[in-house]
Amino acid sequence: MKEMWNQRYAGEEYAYGTLPNQFFKEKLEGLHPGKLLLPAEGEGRNAVFAASLGWQVKAVDFSEQAKVKALKLAELNNVQLDYSVGDITTLDFGEGVFDAAALLYAHLPPGLRKMVHQRITRSIKPGGYLIIEAFNTKQIKNDSGGPKSVDMLYTIPLLNEDFKELDRLLLEEDTIWLDQGSFHQGEAAIIRLFGRIK
Repeated sequence: MKEMWNQRYAGEEYAYGTLPNQFFKEKLEGLHPGKLLLPAEGEGRNAVFAASLGWQVKAVDFSEQAKVKALKLAELNNVQLDYSVGDITTLDFGEGVFDAAALLYAHLPPGLRKMVHQRITRSIKPGGYLIIEAFNTKQIKNDSGGPKSVDMLYTIPLLNEDFKELDRLLLEEDTIWLDQGSFHQGEAAIIRLFGRIK
């Protein structure tokens, strides 16, 4: 898996573009900057945007190539990132460290997903925020991106179960048109969560 992502990120082109995810952008612009956790951040498009707003960004991905591209993008935009190469399924992000966290198209195997979600939830301070956008199970019929195993896709009941500690300010499924680099293109079935830690 790590080798696959390193290959995807090895080219000059940014696989998912250089602009931030739109839902993430909208939600983050409404929050006061603080410390932000971005697990599975990839090539840095969301981290760089957040840093440009004044957030102290902690980004993680298990692809060394992703880090190289992210730091290059950060330099081009005159911002600083704290970017680590590591496996988010084994990392402990601490407790009550971050003012916000975001999981953007971070699809995990069922046996690891809930554990990682709980660790990320614990890492957010009480009153802090969580932002998620990912593919829902209906995406299995589309060719616009995402895992080809329905077990790695999301549903509203699944997110309700994984994030019981959250005041859900928004939880919805939608169909949108993705235009994010060469790997997220076309009609997509997505799910979005915006919540606050109790």
